[in-house]
Amino acid sequence: MCALPVAAESPWRAGLRSARANVVPGLILQAGALALVLAYYQHGPTRELVGRIAAARHEIGVAFSVLSTGFFGGLLPFVILRLQPSTRSRYTWAQGAVITAFWCTKGFEVDLWYRVLAHVWGEGHGFATIAAKTISDQFLYSPLWAVPTTALIYEWTERHFDAGEIARELRAGGWYRLKILPLLISNLGVWLPSVCIIYTLPTPLQLPLQNLVLCFFTLIVAHQVKRA
Repeated sequence: MCALPVAAESPWRAGLRSARANVVPGLILQAGALALVLAYYQHGPTRELVGRIAAARHEIGVAFSVLSTGFFGGLLPFVILRLQPSTRSRYTWAQGAVITAFWCTKGFEVDLWYRVLAHVWGEGHGFATIAAKTISDQFLYSPLWAVPTTALIYEWTERHFDAGEIARELRAGGWYRLKILPLLISNLGVWLPSVCIIYTLPTPLQLPLQNLVLCFFTLIVAHQVKRA
C-alpha cells in the first residue's frame, strides 16, 4: 500500500504503481472470493452456511446492508489502522466515526445498486449477465459516482473536516485527473476481477461477499489519499 504520489507524477503512472503495489494481496483476496463462490456451488455445507447469511439478511432487511458495510468498510479498517504503529495516529476517533457512518450510507446505496442491476440485467449468472453488470459497475457507477464520492470523504477526513481546502483544490482544476484517475486504476485492479466473481452469486449474497473485498479496498483508499 502506498501514499498518493505528488502531482508531478503522471496519474496513469501513479495508478499503475499503486496497483502493482497491491497485486499480491489483491490476488490472494480474489482467490479467496473465488474459492468461496466455488464452495457455495459445489459444497453442500458451505451452501447451507451461506444460505443462513442470506436468510439473516432477508429477516433483518436493509439494516443488514447498512451495518455490515459500515463494519467492513469503516470500523474494521479503522481498527486495523489504529493497531499498526505506523498508522496509529492517522485518524482520530471522530474521523473513524465519520468514515464508518459514510460506509453505513454506502451499504444502503450498494444494496440498492445490486437490486437495480438485477432488475435491469436479470438474476442469472451466465456470461452475458455477468459482463453487463460488471461493465455497468466498473465503467459507469465507479468512475461517475462511487470512487469520486469515496475519495472526497477520505480527503475531507484527512484534512480534519476542512472543506475549504478541498474546495480550493476543486476550483484549481485537474482534481479528477490527479486524484481520482490513480484511484480508479487501483480500483480496477481490485474490483474488476472481484465483481466478476461477486455477480456469479444470487443477488442476496452479493453484498456480503462485496463487504469482504471492501475491507481491503478501503485500506488502499486510506493510504492513497494520504497527503504527500
